[in-house]
Amino acid sequence: MKRRNLIWGIGVICFSVWACGPSSKQKEAPIKSTFEELADPQAAQHVQSWDNGDDRLKVSFVTIDQRFAKSSQPDIKIQNKETLTGWRGEILSAQVLLWSNAKHDDIMVTLSDFVGDGGTITKQNAQARFVRYVMTDEFGKGCGERKPEDYPASLSPDILDNINQMNLPGKTVRPVWITLHIPRDAKPGKYTGKIIVEGQSLGAQELSLDIDVINQELPPASSWTFHLDQWQHPSAVARWNKVPLWSEEHFNALRPQMELLASAGQKVITATLNKDPWNVQTQDPYADMILWTKEKDGSWTYDYSVFDKWVSFMMDLGIKKSINCYSIVPWNNEIHYKDAATAEVVNVVAQPGTDTFIAIWEPFLKDFSKHLKEKGWLGITNIALDERNSEEMAAAFSLIEGVAPGLGVAYADNKQTFKRYPTSQDISSAVQHPLDSIDIATRKAKGLNTTFYIYCNNSFPNQFTFSAPAESTYLGWYTLATGYDGVLRWAYNSWVENPLLDSRFRTWPAGDTFVVYPDARSSVRFERMREGIQDYEKVQIVKKQLTDKKDEKSLAQLNSMIAKFRSHMPSATWNEDLNVAKSLLNQLSR
Repeated sequence: MKRRNLIWGIGVICFSVWACGPSSKQKEAPIKSTFEELADPQAAQHVQSWDNGDDRLKVSFVTIDQRFAKSSQPDIKIQNKETLTGWRGEILSAQVLLWSNAKHDDIMVTLSDFVGDGGTITKQNAQARFVRYVMTDEFGKGCGERKPEDYPASLSPDILDNINQMNLPGKTVRPVWITLHIPRDAKPGKYTGKIIVEGQSLGAQELSLDIDVINQELPPASSWTFHLDQWQHPSAVARWNKVPLWSEEHFNALRPQMELLASAGQKVITATLNKDPWNVQTQDPYADMILWTKEKDGSWTYDYSVFDKWVSFMMDLGIKKSINCYSIVPWNNEIHYKDAATAEVVNVVAQPGTDTFIAIWEPFLKDFSKHLKEKGWLGITNIALDERNSEEMAAAFSLIEGVAPGLGVAYADNKQTFKRYPTSQDISSAVQHPLDSIDIATRKAKGLNTTFYIYCNNSFPNQFTFSAPAESTYLGWYTLATGYDGVLRWAYNSWVENPLLDSRFRTWPAGDTFVVYPDARSSVRFERMREGIQDYEKVQIVKKQLTDKKDEKSLAQLNSMIAKFRSHMPSATWNEDLNVAKSLLNQLSR
């Protein structure tokens, strides 16, 4: 994958995914915004479209499949009732839109309990989050250097902010994202709750939200089989929160961010072996996790304390299937170490296959294997490479196999390298270079992991800040249709200079470098991606149930629907098909 400038702000408001739920006994205290969005570059072209004189605050449910322009008056029929359907343990989403020709201050959106014949789903299981607008661009040529003036800029609603009160300027809209976590002990049946919108000098407006709970249970995220691999970037969190790298303050800031990742069923811990494996293609260099020292007698020692702390930290959050360590072949083939004789840091270019490469990496691989075995992590650790050429990969694999055969290998490439190394533990191919279904199935039968990856060079399906929201959900259904084990995304949180304001970067389409925001702010993209992963897990359960019941008709119906998502090119009806498939899945699961 390709890797990937903008201002400062801070907004530590609410770290827990559900901690922002309203108190059952008192009204919420106002928690206001800590940053102002950038001016809308498209505002002038929309100003004349607003209904002058109608200063009421309009409130309506809207589809979660659409991003609504900030300065454009919505042309929709007001909908004051919505129904969501899901399993126990499932997280559901809805979207409410607020808009007005006039300014309205101190708007708050709260939820009631959800009451039904089966009891009550309390409002602590729900959230209403204001969706914030971030500057974006367009796909253009995909990968490659880009200047802001070369691409039209617009504001995209993507950030789910952890606040509960906002002002609504006149002639603007404000989406509100509704999230509901169905409790595992909820009884099947229908529940009804209210979404209450209030503001300064405004009477309360209510929307009705029904929840249809199906008698099925989704396992916890830590038990999901979908292989989600989003590369973590701890250094970006340290920079944003202004804390020393690897300090206790750093790990305190990392915790809510990585808990959010764990809630989507993340399976892989991203670790580094030496200096930044991608040669600083991001706003923040990847910091060392293992410190190498060449002693005065020429021997090597390695300090694993940061690596151990990071891996243990992530495992405690439930992310423990794999540790992928980058990279034995960094992008510039350069590593560094401390020379004990001079107390200086030495940089060395170690081209794979050379004597220098072997002399540098052989002692490390042996010592690293020994350390991993002592920690009990050897069997889940892979030496990882990213888009290196065939000769470099061959030299790296040869050395690993010769001196540290207990280590696995993981890599992303589009050259079908796995056919020469059929036991490669974890491989990923770009979505526009799909592997043959027989090869995927063969690897799956051997217990080997095979994913596809999305990045700056594929326009669909992707998770740019301008991408259609449902593309993130499509990822799960594409995985089902192709037989892959999951998806790799090159960065979970490689933040640009100020991601709360501007998601653009100097080298790739906007949003390519991250999918969530600082201080554990989720996004429309992240919520819709988790939705697709939940669908993937639900399909596995329903398929088994239909097979056990020998319901071949229903199974064929489901498989036929899934087959519609086998393409990495969008059909004219892909989003409609996705919603039909989701409805069918819930119907068959009853």
